[in-house]
Amino acid sequence: MRVFRLIIQISLCVVAAISPLESAAGITPSAKEQDPVLQERLQVFLRLELMYGIPWNYLAAIDQYERTMKIRRKKQENVSRLTAVDIPSDRWAGAFNPDAEDTNPVSIQFFQGIGMDGDGDGVADRHNDLDALTTFIHYLSQYGFSHEDWQIGLWSYYQRDRSVKTIRQFAQVYAKYQHLDLDERHFPIPARYDYSYRSTWGAPRGWGGRRIHEGTDIFANHGTPVLSTAYGVIEVIGWNRFGGWRIGMRDMGNVYHYFAHLSSFKKGLKPGDIVEPGEVLGYIGSSGYGKPGTSGKFPPHLHYGMYRETGGADWSFDPYPYLRRWERQKKRQ
Repeated sequence: MRVFRLIIQISLCVVAAISPLESAAGITPSAKEQDPVLQERLQVFLRLELMYGIPWNYLAAIDQYERTMKIRRKKQENVSRLTAVDIPSDRWAGAFNPDAEDTNPVSIQFFQGIGMDGDGDGVADRHNDLDALTTFIHYLSQYGFSHEDWQIGLWSYYQRDRSVKTIRQFAQVYAKYQHLDLDERHFPIPARYDYSYRSTWGAPRGWGGRRIHEGTDIFANHGTPVLSTAYGVIEVIGWNRFGGWRIGMRDMGNVYHYFAHLSSFKKGLKPGDIVEPGEVLGYIGSSGYGKPGTSGKFPPHLHYGMYRETGGADWSFDPYPYLRRWERQKKRQ
């Protein structure tokens, strides 16, 4: 702990003389960033990479995962934070610390809390971006400095395989595109093709048991291309007895996008592939409602669903308003 704090003090002096956009790994992230908040956030990750050796894209992935999982309370709405890493007070200050919001590094250490002073001001404030990120980095560093070690550290912190997998996926996407601006969305059908759809989320379904329709059906001709709706990673591809040939993709907002009843997939597409908005994933069909290969039980269409993850099982929400928004954006373009 003392050695780590000494490194903090030395690094703060060194970083001041280094360009904020210079990467310790010799990589300069893309100049795509236009949002000043995203630029500032990226600079923080790059500086911490220089100080501690954990790649900026891993720090960005942890921050983004925390951002997608965070439920903001009303009293937190006015709290200005650049990053979203929020270490619980009992872990920060120590489970037996009488002061749950303790900011004294000495007493925090005494009560076996993990909170640290990351900016050298003598205060360990869990609401301070540098303090929170430095504490998280120190927690991971206890397990080593390789990618495998960090994943072990992440599992120790979150105690959840899904969390580790999502952070790893986010890190891979950031590494590929070298910037944080990955919120672009795209309508799943190309503009030059005919299609129709209406709100069908929540409608009753009978095949395979009583259930509700967890998506929006977009009717189009057989073989119409189906496009990725966001930046993300392919998690599932193959047969599902309800959805037929289907694809599942998780985006950078930790939303799972479900494309079902396809006739075929893009050649070579596989789980783990990184995709981007507008990229072809497969082609519309009428597969599903039976064993592998079953087709033709309904008109060709795309069943498109969206599912959010907030710490438990993914839960469905209505994609229709989002499809309408993306469609309007497409028409304006």
